Amino acid sequence: MCLAVPGRVLEIKGEKATVDFGGVRKEVIVSFLDNLNVGDYILVHVGFAIQKLGKEEAEETLKLWREILEGDM
Repeated sequence: MCLAVPGRVLEIKGEKATVDFGGVRKEVIVSFLDNLNVGDYILVHVGFAIQKLGKEEAEETLKLWREILEGDM
């Protein structure tokens, strides 16, 4: 099973970006995505950005993750 985690792009430097995952910032390789901008939401799998997400879709996914982690499901 693969697991991709949504995050928000904070900064882009070449083929890498700093991404916020709910307060945790990580460097991610973004070379697979075109037209990436600061503020975009992306799905990340093992350190690689694999897909851009719309803001609403990303926020819903993050909400579900918070519920899972808090045990509210």
